[in-house]
Amino acid sequence: PRSIPDGLGAKIDKSAVKVLPIFELIAEAGDVPERDMFNTYNMGVGMSVVVPAAEVDKALEILTAGGETAYVIGEAAFSKALYDKKIYMNDINPEYVVIGETRTYSFEKIEKAIELVNKGAKLIGANPDTVGVTEKGIMPATGSLIAPIEIATGKKAYFVGKPNPLMLRHGLRILGCHSADIAFIGDRMDTDIIAGIESNVDTVLVLSGVTAREDIDNFPYRPKYVLNGVGDILKAVN
Repeated sequence: PRSIPDGLGAKIDKSAVKVLPIFELIAEAGDVPERDMFNTYNMGVGMSVVVPAAEVDKALEILTAGGETAYVIGEAAFSKALYDKKIYMNDINPEYVVIGETRTYSFEKIEKAIELVNKGAKLIGANPDTVGVTEKGIMPATGSLIAPIEIATGKKAYFVGKPNPLMLRHGLRILGCHSADIAFIGDRMDTDIIAGIESNVDTVLVLSGVTAREDIDNFPYRPKYVLNGVGDILKAVN
């Protein structure tokens, strides 16, 4: 966007843009590529307000109070989590390339990540899940997105999320809990359940996601409890 100073960029979540039918008609009738539609017409996006990731919620609050209808088209959540820990964006000579789930993945981003990792940046992944379950069915997750970067660079990513016990131990410290006081609930044997086992907490596998009951025998470890869905947790407790 022209409102952003030179040297900076923006990640736009295209799925968040509310495209009017007229723009779809123009694209179809004129065989106009999507990139050109965004560059020429903004695809119906009106005034854009550019704010730091940490200020997104406050900006929405102010705009809504003023009677405006606003929505977020940037990928703010992941960026904000990094910003809150004083980890700032830099696509020139960063210490780390951090990959999380996104709907705006592109070949250009893969190329950039490969370039930076080859220059010495450490490759970090949010989690190694290769697929996730959405309302549309099975979709690629972080593990799938990071795989081409690992293959092209020959460098392996360090995953900070499950099944890395580091995540659970950090969570326990934040909550002030002991491992004996909690249970880890998940729908995947290969990340959720192994994370709980390696963190010495009780594990609950729910069959409403990726792992099916017949898949359990494919793993050399077992969850402590197996339930059909999260709705059965209270029944099991009672």
